[in-house]
Amino acid sequence: MKAVWFEQNGPAEVMQVGEMPEPVPGPGEVRIRVVSSGVNPSDWKRRLGSTAPMAFPRVIPHQDGSGVIDRVGDGVPDSRIGERVWLFESQFGRPFGTAAEYTVQPSGHAVPMPDSITFEQGACLGVPAMTAHRCLFADGPVHGMVVLVPGGAGAVGNYAVQEARLAGATVISTVSSDHKAEIAVAAGADHIINYRTEDVAARIMDLTGGEGVDRIVEVDFAGNFPVTGQVLKTNAVVAIYSWGTIQQPPVPLQFRRSNTVVRNVLVYEMPEPAKDAAIADITAWLEAGALTHLTGPHFPLEQTVAAHLAVEGGAIGNVIVDVG
Repeated sequence: MKAVWFEQNGPAEVMQVGEMPEPVPGPGEVRIRVVSSGVNPSDWKRRLGSTAPMAFPRVIPHQDGSGVIDRVGDGVPDSRIGERVWLFESQFGRPFGTAAEYTVQPSGHAVPMPDSITFEQGACLGVPAMTAHRCLFADGPVHGMVVLVPGGAGAVGNYAVQEARLAGATVISTVSSDHKAEIAVAAGADHIINYRTEDVAARIMDLTGGEGVDRIVEVDFAGNFPVTGQVLKTNAVVAIYSWGTIQQPPVPLQFRRSNTVVRNVLVYEMPEPAKDAAIADITAWLEAGALTHLTGPHFPLEQTVAAHLAVEGGAIGNVIVDVG
């Protein structure tokens, strides 16, 4: 099979394209003929070695993807053969992810998807949609609450806007341009604030009648903390999936109100019941046609280096590597 791999940490150019033997599923596993492979920031950070050193001599990157099950291992019913599936955590604790024509995964990591969902859309779901779900619902329902989503045009932020609205919340999103505002509005944001031209904290307090927000799905905790500290309600939650690129906020953290929960979210280490809950909700929303998907640039498998560079450069939408 054709695959992309790297054998040392480093810049995107350490990846190479070549032939590898087709994998064979073991007990409890399925083999997927990959059609689309999704690229996330965690993929290039793992390749660079900034989040963890290499744990295997050779790594095929990418956690997310989609395709068709074509073989099953012992303990998996033959009825799964032919299923269209989306994948999550494909390269977490395993050497070989989805940047290849075939990948072998635990059966539970291959989630059936409705016929109405394209393969490229399925490759968007794993990291972004499940991260958004954990950020929103780890501390209970959000129905009737006000949720702030910085970066509503980002991969996680866009799903967070949609999932919060589907769960009955009012959503405020901050963006940096008119184009990104259009994306966040299309996702269902009730209010948009351009953080480059507006006083974000003042606008939030005005929109909420001076009350502030109940939840924040945070993409840049350090950079946004001057606003965060002012706009959280009592008993509010800030769920952080990215700390940003500048120094962390001063400690101790000072918030306007009391009983604040600061939750660090890493999708790969979510409790298994939380993963199950995310998959159940995402599946229900997909079947109802309730989720839209922010797909971005596409690259052929041979140009996976360019795909990684696009994600590193802040490409809008989920970057997709076309495999099948």
